[in-house]
Amino acid sequence: MARICLHGYVSGKVQGVFFRQSTETEATRLDLDGWVRNLADGRVEVLFEGEEQAVRELAAWLETGPKKAKVTGVELDEHPVQGIAGFIVRG
Repeated sequence: MARICLHGYVSGKVQGVFFRQSTETEATRLDLDGWVRNLADGRVEVLFEGEEQAVRELAAWLETGPKKAKVTGVELDEHPVQGIAGFIVRG
Protein backbone atom coordinates (compact mmCIF):
# COMPACT_ATOMS: atom_id res chain seq x y z
CA MET A 1 0.00 0.00 0.00
CA ALA A 2 1.01 3.59 -0.56
CA ARG A 3 2.32 5.82 2.20
CA ILE A 4 0.97 9.35 2.38
CA CYS A 5 1.63 12.38 4.56
CA LEU A 6 -0.82 14.97 5.84
CA HIS A 7 0.02 18.27 7.54
CA GLY A 8 -2.40 20.74 9.03
CA TYR A 9 -4.12 22.53 11.85
CA VAL A 10 -6.91 21.76 14.29
CA SER A 11 -8.83 24.66 15.81
CA GLY A 12 -11.35 25.03 18.62
CA LYS A 13 -10.90 24.08 22.26
CA VAL A 14 -7.90 21.86 21.55
CA GLN A 15 -5.34 22.98 24.11
CA GLY A 16 -5.46 21.94 27.76
CA VAL A 17 -7.70 18.96 26.96
CA PHE A 18 -5.02 16.28 26.34
CA PHE A 19 -5.34 16.73 22.57
CA ARG A 20 -1.64 16.26 21.82
CA GLN A 21 -1.28 13.21 24.07
CA SER A 22 -4.46 11.65 22.67
CA THR A 23 -3.28 12.30 19.12
CA GLU A 24 0.01 10.57 19.93
CA THR A 25 -1.88 7.58 21.36
CA GLU A 26 -4.09 7.30 18.26
CA ALA A 27 -1.16 7.73 15.87
CA THR A 28 0.84 5.06 17.70
CA ARG A 29 -2.16 2.70 17.64
CA LEU A 30 -2.41 3.22 13.88
CA ASP A 31 1.37 2.79 13.40
CA LEU A 32 1.81 6.31 12.05
CA ASP A 33 4.88 8.53 12.16
CA GLY A 34 4.99 12.27 12.72
CA TRP A 35 4.44 14.90 15.38
CA VAL A 36 1.88 17.17 17.05
CA ARG A 37 2.34 20.51 18.83
CA ASN A 38 0.43 23.45 20.30
CA LEU A 39 0.60 26.83 18.60
CA ALA A 40 0.55 30.22 20.31
CA ASP A 41 -2.75 31.10 18.59
CA GLY A 42 -4.60 28.22 20.32
CA ARG A 43 -4.54 25.76 17.43
CA VAL A 44 -2.79 22.41 17.27
CA GLU A 45 -0.45 21.65 14.37
CA VAL A 46 -0.01 18.07 13.25
CA LEU A 47 1.99 16.17 10.64
CA PHE A 48 1.52 12.43 10.19
CA GLU A 49 2.37 9.80 7.63
CA GLY A 50 1.93 6.11 7.04
CA GLU A 51 -0.32 3.73 5.16
CA GLU A 52 -3.10 5.67 3.47
CA GLN A 53 -6.00 3.99 5.26
CA ALA A 54 -4.43 4.60 8.69
CA VAL A 55 -3.66 8.24 7.80
CA ARG A 56 -7.28 8.75 6.73
CA GLU A 57 -8.45 7.15 9.99
CA LEU A 58 -6.42 9.60 12.11
CA ALA A 59 -7.63 12.49 9.94
CA ALA A 60 -11.23 11.48 10.72
CA TRP A 61 -10.42 11.13 14.45
CA LEU A 62 -9.04 14.70 14.48
CA GLU A 63 -12.54 15.97 13.61
CA THR A 64 -13.64 15.23 17.20
CA GLY A 65 -10.44 14.49 19.15
CA PRO A 66 -10.55 13.47 22.82
CA LYS A 67 -13.69 13.79 24.97
CA LYS A 68 -12.93 17.23 26.44
CA ALA A 69 -12.01 18.81 23.09
CA LYS A 70 -14.39 20.95 21.05
CA VAL A 71 -13.02 20.86 17.50
CA THR A 72 -14.37 23.61 15.26
CA GLY A 73 -12.12 23.09 12.25
CA VAL A 74 -9.53 20.79 10.70
CA GLU A 75 -7.40 21.90 7.76
CA LEU A 76 -5.22 19.16 6.27
CA ASP A 77 -3.11 19.17 3.12
CA GLU A 78 -1.19 16.32 1.55
CA HIS A 79 2.60 16.71 1.57
CA PRO A 80 5.47 14.57 0.31
CA VAL A 81 6.33 11.73 2.69
CA GLN A 82 8.96 12.99 5.14
CA GLY A 83 10.50 9.66 6.20
CA ILE A 84 9.91 10.36 9.90
CA ALA A 85 10.33 7.47 12.34
CA GLY A 86 7.98 7.35 15.33
CA PHE A 87 5.39 9.84 16.57
CA ILE A 88 6.19 12.53 19.12
CA VAL A 89 4.58 15.40 21.00
CA ARG A 90 6.58 18.55 20.38
CA GLY A 91 6.84 21.28 23.00
